[in-house]
Amino acid sequence: MTNEQTPALLLLADGTVFHGVAVGHDRATSGELCFNTSMTGYQEILTDPSYAGQIVNFTFPHIGIVGCNDRDNETDYARKKSATAQKISVAGAVFREIPDDEFSNWRGRQSLRTWLRDNGIPAIAGVDTRALTKKIRDNGAMMGMIISNATNVDIDQLKKDIRNQPDLTNKELASDASRTAPQVWGEGVYEKQQDKYESVAASTGDQLVVVYDYGIKNNILRLLTNLFGAVRVVNARTPAAEVLAMKPAGVLLSNGPGDPAATADYAVPIIRDLLAVPDLPIFGICLGHQLLALALGAKTKKMTLGHRGANHPVQDLASKKVLITSQNHGFVVDDETLPPEVSVTHRSLFDGSVAGIKVTGRPVFSVQFHPEASPGPQENFYLFNLFESYVIKHKREINKNVQR
Repeated sequence: MTNEQTPALLLLADGTVFHGVAVGHDRATSGELCFNTSMTGYQEILTDPSYAGQIVNFTFPHIGIVGCNDRDNETDYARKKSATAQKISVAGAVFREIPDDEFSNWRGRQSLRTWLRDNGIPAIAGVDTRALTKKIRDNGAMMGMIISNATNVDIDQLKKDIRNQPDLTNKELASDASRTAPQVWGEGVYEKQQDKYESVAASTGDQLVVVYDYGIKNNILRLLTNLFGAVRVVNARTPAAEVLAMKPAGVLLSNGPGDPAATADYAVPIIRDLLAVPDLPIFGICLGHQLLALALGAKTKKMTLGHRGANHPVQDLASKKVLITSQNHGFVVDDETLPPEVSVTHRSLFDGSVAGIKVTGRPVFSVQFHPEASPGPQENFYLFNLFESYVIKHKREINKNVQR
């Protein structure tokens, strides 16, 4: 029996059953169900470490049209260069139409179905994704389970199993998504004419910026490299003293998966040690934004639906401009708990939630959305340029002190 003929099931924690066909790796999987409204970028979504522990329901019906390649993964671990490399983070995927084995794109190297099987990702197609999206919208995120071979299963027992599985609340997942060893990253932005990513010398010398990896996306590192040259990436649990010994002119707190309140147990003390350094530029993205807020004394809370897609409007409160942003988060900063010295810089125009903060009088800021994802396509790059200006200024001050 071919893969497209194999019956599959999607079970929801509320007892709902969706029937479809298996189009990915032949194994069962479970995770918190969410939906993503993006029309493009499915390979980037499936390889985003922030989706650890989640099953992604794609609202756009035709997924897989341009195939997959070996360059658009958002995590090095997904490239599986060695036997010890971590797997792609997403728990599973749900599609409306069955992805065709034929694809149309000059960069494509294999079909989505082959890519899913090769990378161990279970997926189900032929599902009424609109109905599933409405169920999540009306009832909030819930746990789900994909059974890739549903020819002989005990559905009643599986329903009991999925009801007993906890969601992402209180789950610390950043440790597993983070690099185990420090790395000097030297890959820059994509050069279309040469069909490759630019590279810079990745020496082990001084780097202007150090990145805390909670599950970082590659394109964040590429944009940083484009601005600063090679950057140093460290494990999420690296002590602040170790990072400060590298004498960085700026620190970036990356995106990542899981409940920020759970990650805060080890991350917040580290970030507070970084905040104790006067005038050190700190830039947080997504989970990094939430952890920075926690370190500053605020709280986070789980959202009913979460924000996931490449079409989310956010307003920059200073310029009044409306930005088209890419988002992927199920937790949010509670603005009522922010201390007086922290101001809200951006807000979601969907629900008014906090989308950016800044510490008054300090080069410390963060955003909830993904400025590297280019949905605008590049209107959010100004945030990297702002970070660059802070880093350059701080580096000058460091040099002045050294000369004295």
